[in-house]
Amino acid sequence: MVFEAVVFAVILLAVGYWATMFVMGRRDDVLHGKFVEHEASAEPMRSPPSPHARPAVSAPQPDKDSLQALLTVIKRDLHDAARS
Repeated sequence: MVFEAVVFAVILLAVGYWATMFVMGRRDDVLHGKFVEHEASAEPMRSPPSPHARPAVSAPQPDKDSLQALLTVIKRDLHDAARS
């Protein structure tokens, strides 16, 4: 009697697992018995642009003087950090 109960419990557990995976949408796991890893795309999927959407205005490119000034500030900050 105990053996039949254990067999019934294992079968019930397997059916419950199958039903859970099926409801969660992991049908490949249910059908093939292996976990399928979905590769995340590098870029998120975007919907096609609507005909009424205006194109985004790109940010102005920094000029050489502003980049040089930024580089000077970074060098000074690094030098001060190295001293302390």
